[in-house]
Amino acid sequence: MKEARRRENIAGYIFMAPSLLFFLGFVIFPMGMCLVTSFFNYTMTDFSFVGLNNYKEMFGDPIFSKALVNTIIIVVVSVPVTCMFSLWVASIIFKMRPLNTSFFRCVFYLPVVTGSVAVTVVWKWIFNNYTGVLNYLFKSLGIISKNMNWLGDPSTALWCIITILLTTSVGQPIVLYVSALSNVDHSLTEAASVDGATNMQVFWRIKWPQIMPTTLYILVITTINSFQCFALIQLLTSGGPNNSTQTIMYYIYYQAFKLNRYGYGSAMGIILAIIIAVFSAIQFRLAKTDNG
Repeated sequence: MKEARRRENIAGYIFMAPSLLFFLGFVIFPMGMCLVTSFFNYTMTDFSFVGLNNYKEMFGDPIFSKALVNTIIIVVVSVPVTCMFSLWVASIIFKMRPLNTSFFRCVFYLPVVTGSVAVTVVWKWIFNNYTGVLNYLFKSLGIISKNMNWLGDPSTALWCIITILLTTSVGQPIVLYVSALSNVDHSLTEAASVDGATNMQVFWRIKWPQIMPTTLYILVITTINSFQCFALIQLLTSGGPNNSTQTIMYYIYYQAFKLNRYGYGSAMGIILAIIIAVFSAIQFRLAKTDNG
């Protein structure tokens, strides 16, 4: 018996080895190198130990402060809206006939599997200040009197980025919520309805606790994706105008790969990882509290 169990364990570790090596080589090792590099002035011509100077410079950098505020705004706005909208849509379509449910899941998931460049090109055309659909529509409705430069105005550029991010973020949560709601014990919901419970009571008392694990997963991955918003910024605004769409992820890229300040970029990466970990821990804590 023990010999058979030992052989099973060996076989299991052999099957795990490729993934484990990949994880160690492409996740753990780069994270360790990032931490070490953050204590050095690492450029194309220099590699000298500077201790905490990169971190001191970072917290005195006004552009980093602006990027941090913009990133937090993106997360605080996009994560709750994505979760609530996805749950609302899933609550509607999961009750439909299977064919209709599959159709709407495909429609909402399409932007996720479409290349980010293609999606960005479409939105760039929509927001175009001369021939954009949005300007034409708003002028037709009398909302605006003249064309607006949506991506070139510091007061609207960040909200345009958030809007695009929302359209590309709801696909996966909707699919997950549809599956979660379909797995809810319908005998409990039917019994509660027979006993006179309202739809809201059925949702909060029966459905919500059962879909909480899915909600927690969606919160975590949506938070991480929002913190790592990069492609949209790079392709549409490059952090402008006047750093109004600057994010931590794009600023790391700018410092490390455009200015060749790898040590400074690594320091910002460490801070970003800590912030994401803190946000995720808070979400886990709140979810645990909700579960009683």
